[in-house]
Parts: sequence; structure tokens; C-alpha cells
Amino acid sequence: MAQSYKVVWFVPAEALQATRDAVFEAGAGRIGDYERCSWYTAGTGTFLGGEETDPAIGERGREEHVPELRVETVVPDDLVDEVVEALRAAHPYEEPAVDVYPLLDA
Repeated sequence: MAQSYKVVWFVPAEALQATRDAVFEAGAGRIGDYERCSWYTAGTGTFLGGEETDPAIGERGREEHVPELRVETVVPDDLVDEVVEALRAAHPYEEPAVDVYPLLDA
């Protein structure tokens, strides 16, 4: 069985569908005969942008607390780079947080 990964990102609710569409079009979210598989939940993201930043939400130099969604989906090994690239292109943030975790073949 080929190696799979979990890709996780954090996004404002208004960009949820655009980012999900982008990763699914790049090949993420397939489990068996199912497509567009993902999971998400609400939380609060925090950040403090430096003087050279241009935050999509809030102001540079001030710590921000923003409602976000944590989104997860699965990706096969050979599509990880394409999926992350598509996610970054669709994401509204200047520096989106994207995590990639290898999944154990249990």
C-alpha cells in the first residue's frame, strides 16, 4: 500500500470552500470509493505580524485573535506537493499554516 499523508490547514470560514475545492481538484480527499473527504472544526487563531507583513485580517504590529477553521484531508504520497501548492494558491493568507503528517499503515 502506498504512503498517505494528512494535510491540515487553518482558514477563515469564508475561504473554506475555495481551499477545499483546490485541494480536491489536485487529488486530495479520496478514501476508497469516496471523494471530497475532509473534516473541519472551529477554533481561534492568533498571530502578530511584523513590520514587513501585510496581513489579510487585522493589522501588522498588533496581536490578532481570529475565528478560523482547522481543516484536514488525506493525500497520497505522489500528490502531496501538488495539493500543498494548490492550497497555498487558493488560500487568502499571506503565510498560511499548512501541516503535513505521514499516516501509519496499520
